[in-house]
Amino acid sequence: MPTEDFRQASAELFEQQKVQAVEWSFDFGFDGAQIEPWCLDILDRFSEGGSLIGHGVTLSMLSASFSERQEAWLASAREEFVNRSYVHASEHFGFSEAGPFADGAPLAVPMTSQSLRQGKEMIKRYADAVQCPVGLENLAFAFGMEDVKCQGDFIDQLISEVDGFLLLDLHNIYCQIENFGVEADTLLDSYPLSKVREIHISGGSWSHSLSGRRPAVRRDTHDDSVPQEVFNLAALALKLCPSVEFVILERLAFTMTESKSQRDFRDDFYTMQEILVVRA
Repeated sequence: MPTEDFRQASAELFEQQKVQAVEWSFDFGFDGAQIEPWCLDILDRFSEGGSLIGHGVTLSMLSASFSERQEAWLASAREEFVNRSYVHASEHFGFSEAGPFADGAPLAVPMTSQSLRQGKEMIKRYADAVQCPVGLENLAFAFGMEDVKCQGDFIDQLISEVDGFLLLDLHNIYCQIENFGVEADTLLDSYPLSKVREIHISGGSWSHSLSGRRPAVRRDTHDDSVPQEVFNLAALALKLCPSVEFVILERLAFTMTESKSQRDFRDDFYTMQEILVVRA
């Protein structure tokens, strides 16, 4: 993230050349937001080194209709990928635009033939715009157990349309394990693990009901340290996913303003690094 707290937390890692790849949410600047020079320098260096990967956030891959906003988004993405070199590009499964609403966390869609057809058209538009391999990230949110069971196969059908890849977000997997009581092995096996090219690791938070009578819900908020359970999932997933090329540690902007949280972020990075060394 192009914020001062992230710069402070990650400076040591970049200075010591610990970071081998950078993922950039390239639509950050589509609304005119200014990107700090230090961030642009990192992007340019990793782009030139062939180790910059792109991650879209606001396309809304599975909206029911194709909007003017999405068309403009794709045009901006096309320009970005001409100006800067990316290894591949990903987006979120689900939708975040519907009617007058065009900004929010992605939600699950009814996994019907119509949704599949619309999703295939959109992922083809995405691939055409960025002119590189494209993939989808699994979603933490689900309306019910059927969503949990079917998401992996539905994503597989979508990415197969463009010979794409799965971005396996392990904190999202952890959310579904906790919220729906499924076993890790069973849930991972429901995804096309041979198509996993990238893994996300992050922390999150628990949301409690006001009454206290409902179970707490695990959410993928990226605002805390990585739980040990997610590191355990990483060790397991790396054994099951033979084609992984990138493992990315995520953290939300403005959530590391204290020195302790910045140290915790670096500790998470080093733990992730240790897991990768064991895998190698």
